[in-house]
Amino acid sequence: MDSLPAPAPPACYRHPDRPTRLSCSECGRFICVECSLDTAVGQKCPECTSPEQRTRVIPARAIIHADRRATPVTWTLIGLNVAIFLAAQLFSGFKIEAFDRGAQIHSAVAAGQWWRIFSAMFLHTDLVHILFNMYALWLFGPVLERRFGSPSFAALYLAGGISGGMLFQLIGGAAAVGSSGAIFALFGALLAASYRQRHTRAGAAVFGQLLLLLAINLSLPLFLDSIAWQGHLGGLAAGVLIAAVWDRLPLHGKTATARRVAVALAVGAAAMVVVLLV
Repeated sequence: MDSLPAPAPPACYRHPDRPTRLSCSECGRFICVECSLDTAVGQKCPECTSPEQRTRVIPARAIIHADRRATPVTWTLIGLNVAIFLAAQLFSGFKIEAFDRGAQIHSAVAAGQWWRIFSAMFLHTDLVHILFNMYALWLFGPVLERRFGSPSFAALYLAGGISGGMLFQLIGGAAAVGSSGAIFALFGALLAASYRQRHTRAGAAVFGQLLLLLAINLSLPLFLDSIAWQGHLGGLAAGVLIAAVWDRLPLHGKTATARRVAVALAVGAAAMVVVLLV
């Protein structure tokens, strides 16, 4: 059998003879080093940094509506988590039942109730807990969902939650709830994605800010015993791994989304296999 020729790498939209893997953080078009312009939110193409683009007046309502349409998974996850939390606060019976049947209780998962790894991701103990996680989801989610697409983002979130639950099951305590594993997966993916751009001025600033934020969050368990740091670390590692593999895949193309989803689900499936085997 003859091997098929490797697909041609993407090229700069202004210079078709220049292969590149850089893309504009706003419109997604591929750009070469010459066309790449550093901004506070990443690298952009000349059109997206033109005076016309910088001076447009856009109503706040239009921005919010556009963001919801472009990032449906992020807003659905926020809405679902908040709805479950409010139901638990308003109806004590629902809260008891939800935590009884849905929390990641080590002995119950070990006995075969593997679904608790999933259900625990949507339970939160108090207002501070859910506010912190939903703020982080609102902060990191839209950036990643716009860049990689909704299916890839959903798979990343799921894989991070499973991986966090897996590590907690291996070396954690008696029980845990919360979406922190999934949130830290988003953190890890964003950290890995920004690592590539650390040599640019804007990229170095973003990467440094993320490292500082990561250091603060990883140090919190030293002062708060109630934080399940194992879930944080498991989700973070999964996010970094998935984003590192994604970085070697084409951002666009017929199979690009399917390949990213497959990578994330493979990481999540591997974590679930570990849970089932221990």
